[in-house]
Amino acid sequence: MIEAFLGAMFFGLASYIGILLAGTISTEPFDDGPAPAEPPVRWILVGAALVGALAAGRSDSAQHIVMQAVIICSLSAIWCTDMRYGIVPDAFTLIPLAIIAGLALAQHDIWPMVSAVVAFVPFAAMAIASKGHGMGWGDVKLAALGGAVLGFETALLAFAVGAIVAVLYAFARRRQREVIAFAPYLAGAIAVALPLSSL
Repeated sequence: MIEAFLGAMFFGLASYIGILLAGTISTEPFDDGPAPAEPPVRWILVGAALVGALAAGRSDSAQHIVMQAVIICSLSAIWCTDMRYGIVPDAFTLIPLAIIAGLALAQHDIWPMVSAVVAFVPFAAMAIASKGHGMGWGDVKLAALGGAVLGFETALLAFAVGAIVAVLYAFARRRQREVIAFAPYLAGAIAVALPLSSL
């Protein structure tokens, strides 16, 4: 019980730091991107705390918990910046991806990087086909991060669920013809599946 409480507090703090980092981004929203919106900060924090409680209950490794908190920090920042500006800054995807790659190399484990590539390829194909309008390269890098964190099988399942939720939300709000910020759905899907990861 105490582990779940501490995990909730730790991940909540990590999420709050990510939200603060997102606030340091200063840019104009893209003209052809989604309409700018304020992210649901309270719900992001509550979701991060729930994920932390679950992750702490499932993991017996401090390294795993710390790395998962870094991922939660990054996902919270991504959620906020994509909703506000329609972008996913490289720092929020590539830095955690580099940390995962470094840890994997130190442990002689190639699977996180193989999973990152497997998750990257279909999203990259969509970005090329849409010329960056339907799927941006920030989303592609986020998919690679999700693959590295979750493993490609869990990541692709999580992304499919995230895409279905995005479509259902668009239909429910009668916004089928509008551009939507897709990264929050990917980030949310990664976060929900995070307690299942071995990271």
